[in-house]
Amino acid sequence: MTRTLLGLSALALLGACTQTPPKPDAPAQAASTAAIAGIPAGEYRADPAHSSLTFKVGHLGYSNFTASFDKIDAVVKLDPANPAAAQVTASVDPRSLDLPAPPKGFHDELMGAAFFDAAAHPKIEFVSSKVDMTGADTAKITGNLTMRGVTRPVTFDATFNGGYPGFAMDPQARVGFSLTGRIKRSDFGMSAGIPAPGSDMGVTDEVDIAIETELLGPPLKPQG
Repeated sequence: MTRTLLGLSALALLGACTQTPPKPDAPAQAASTAAIAGIPAGEYRADPAHSSLTFKVGHLGYSNFTASFDKIDAVVKLDPANPAAAQVTASVDPRSLDLPAPPKGFHDELMGAAFFDAAAHPKIEFVSSKVDMTGADTAKITGNLTMRGVTRPVTFDATFNGGYPGFAMDPQARVGFSLTGRIKRSDFGMSAGIPAPGSDMGVTDEVDIAIETELLGPPLKPQG
């Protein structure tokens, strides 16, 4: 029973938003706005060494079980002069699920048909359809999430953390973003173990997601 409940705790990925992260104060906001104005337009790809996707689900009402995925990829087509026109695509390999101290066979169980069904669906994908600017450094990114062969519209809250056009020791443009979100796992065909109404016995349907990413863009232009 404990192993099954823990297994249910690992069911999640990208999704519709939680609360927008607190906005920075005026000086920090001005600094990051100036930073995006100084970076070049073009295609930016996630730096795997500086990108993470973690998720949390409520377990028995006692804790928020937390796990992550190790293999994520994202591409953003970005024009600093028109950030609302940004296009975002992202993918996750569910087989890269990273669990804290998993029991023997636990990862294999989660990759099975009852959970991620990774053999039949080896990729989880998100493709944006709209970006709504909500502040100088914040936006809502709406698109379609496909997991286990099910596609649902979702929205992310995103915060731009800054960026630069590159320099001698790091000659590619770099930008950083934080995103938060929430999905219901039942929307993607994973409803086992959801507590009965009025009970905490199980694992919550709602899954909270946190994404931190730095993306590398066009190379620094030669001087002179």
